[in-house]
Amino acid sequence: MSSSASDFTIDPDIRVARTLPGRIYSDPAVFLEQRDRVFARTWQFAAHDGAVREPGQVHPFTLLPGALDEPLLLTRDAQGVVHALSNVCTHRGTPVIERPGRETQLRCRYHGRRFALDGRFVSMPEFEEARNFPSPSDDLARVALGNWQRFLMVSLAPAMTFDDLIAPMRVRLAHLPFDRLVFDAAGARDYSVGANWALYVDNYLEGFHIPYVHHGLASVIDYGTYAVELDRHSVLQVANAKVGEPSFTAPEPHPDARRTVAAYYYWLFPTTMFNVYPWGLSVNVVSPLAADQTRVTFLPFVWDAGLRGKGAGGGLDRVEAEDEAIVEAVQHGVRSRLYDRGRYSPTRETGVHHFHRLLAEFMRA
Repeated sequence: MSSSASDFTIDPDIRVARTLPGRIYSDPAVFLEQRDRVFARTWQFAAHDGAVREPGQVHPFTLLPGALDEPLLLTRDAQGVVHALSNVCTHRGTPVIERPGRETQLRCRYHGRRFALDGRFVSMPEFEEARNFPSPSDDLARVALGNWQRFLMVSLAPAMTFDDLIAPMRVRLAHLPFDRLVFDAAGARDYSVGANWALYVDNYLEGFHIPYVHHGLASVIDYGTYAVELDRHSVLQVANAKVGEPSFTAPEPHPDARRTVAAYYYWLFPTTMFNVYPWGLSVNVVSPLAADQTRVTFLPFVWDAGLRGKGAGGGLDRVEAEDEAIVEAVQHGVRSRLYDRGRYSPTRETGVHHFHRLLAEFMRA
């Protein structure tokens, strides 16, 4: 059964609004609709720039396996320009590049069609008698590409520009030393969560549960100062540090110049989180696999190893395990025949309300 308009109607007034219906989180038909209505039209994390750092490097990947399953390719050409391309040969649909490496051209192993590193068609054997060949459709399809600091994001059919998405985060975090970031491959993690991707995002977007679920985290941040700020396609959560815990310092006239910020938690609609701590940054990538299955990837980048494991950015594995347990419990609960919709806390759940309104907007489009 496909979703109805009433399923995706969220009152803009949080004081009277009701949440998404429980079935939205478990209906396979809704999940299938979200592939084109939500995921294909938004920006998704692709890789960090180390994947194609040098000219000639190529990096094949699948965009949102389980949801979009789109074969894509990042390349850096001889001029140093990074490109995002379809990784499907325009002849018969074979994947062109199967593993990361270095190439001077892209060559399909099936029939030898060649492309430049920017995706332009170069040559094809045995096509001398073909008319009106080659044409622009013989080039590899180009994919919208955006980059912020060390991070590359792509979109198949973006409903907003990358600059519109990223501008609030770019301005707010401009004072931090991103040029010193070093990727910690050994610290990267993949977590399997037995719950719908949107339930995981719901949980991320509110600090309401911190005193109840995350006792360790609650001991190092000042819950009373926890703040949520909404932008058009993103949400920022800011937590102050308790006395003696690691925190950021920002120069005047930065809006946080007089705060002891323990962490910035930035969410970009719909599936990407940038969690910024005094030790560095964790990119959290939410990959929807099925209506009730999600993979969450943590990618840590460090600029101050001496602060790793301390403050709000410490114990991330423990915090994730606590989040998984509560989200999986909620997945079981929302299947109940006796549950329909809940209500929002106007004080603590503005981020969740904003997410639900965005999801409703895209699902109605």
